[in-house]
Amino acid sequence: MRHNKKFNHLSRTASHRKAMLSNMANSLIKHKRITTTLAKAKALKKYVEPLITKSKEDTMNSRRVVFSYLQDKYTVTELFREIREKILDRPGGYTRIIKTGFRPSDGAEMCFIELVDYDENMAKTKKKSTRTRRSRKSSAAAEAAPAAEEAVETAEEVAATEAPTEEAKAE
Repeated sequence: MRHNKKFNHLSRTASHRKAMLSNMANSLIKHKRITTTLAKAKALKKYVEPLITKSKEDTMNSRRVVFSYLQDKYTVTELFREIREKILDRPGGYTRIIKTGFRPSDGAEMCFIELVDYDENMAKTKKKSTRTRRSRKSSAAAEAAPAAEEAVETAEEVAATEAPTEEAKAE
């Protein structure tokens, strides 16, 4: 029976997968955003989110548990100091995966994985733009069309008034 064999093995041995996810988690915590393949990002999300949740409780035991996964004391310190302050009131969902397209060499689907609270572009509040109705656009275009016709007519009138003066000078 294949009970509890649901996660993606990523075509790697258990030790290689453990080391790779640990290194990727370290990079994510240090740099706040990394670029990787979609499959690795999904595996990393399942790996790192429980560690971030564990960092909400700053005890010696939780630090040791997180260190057993990450094996880097500077990353653990950053997780428990800086990142903990930003995610303390968030009930989960600490990472975001944004697809970026396909890798040219082998066609693998690429993406960003980033910590949600550290993205400057998404954190900015968007200005609410006023939307206009189509009827206003069409009426504005209808007003512009007669104005353009009037401009053509005035230009013809000016040309007509200038033409007789030039003929008078020639006589």
